[in-house]
Amino acid sequence: MKHTISVLVENKFGVLARISGLFSARGYNIDSLAVGMTEDPTVSRMTIVSEGDDKTLEQIKKQLNKLIDVIKVVDFKEGEFVDRELILLKVAVSSKTRKEVLEAIDSCGAKIVNAGSKTISVEAAGDQNAIKSLIELLRPFGLMEVVRTGRIALEIGDKALSGQGKPEANE
Repeated sequence: MKHTISVLVENKFGVLARISGLFSARGYNIDSLAVGMTEDPTVSRMTIVSEGDDKTLEQIKKQLNKLIDVIKVVDFKEGEFVDRELILLKVAVSSKTRKEVLEAIDSCGAKIVNAGSKTISVEAAGDQNAIKSLIELLRPFGLMEVVRTGRIALEIGDKALSGQGKPEANE
């Protein structure tokens, strides 16, 4: 079972290494990992996607909570969060396939970021299904390179994971 875990950590040297080491030491693979600063520059959010059973995940969460630089750990449940991923792809094109590739890119809402005589570079953001669909749509033309950011996720609703954000009143 896939799990999306959001971990708020102090923005300090070595935190990423300790957290990824914790997963590695327990034989728990990280499928994707995205890290960035939050609204507070002293705090970073790690979004970790991993696969495993609930028992193993519970152990990982307990171990994460024991780390001194970890502020909060949340295992997002399906339907309680929105997620996105950014992807860049380089697709092979020829004079015969260019029009079809451009139509495929347009149909997915992707954006061309560079076009050459033999390749087109494409940018897209979306949930995992949208990203997977784009890859499969462009694969027959010849994917030369694929770069993905990994999933980022945000809890749905009025509360902030950090507890610091407050909803703005409509005026």
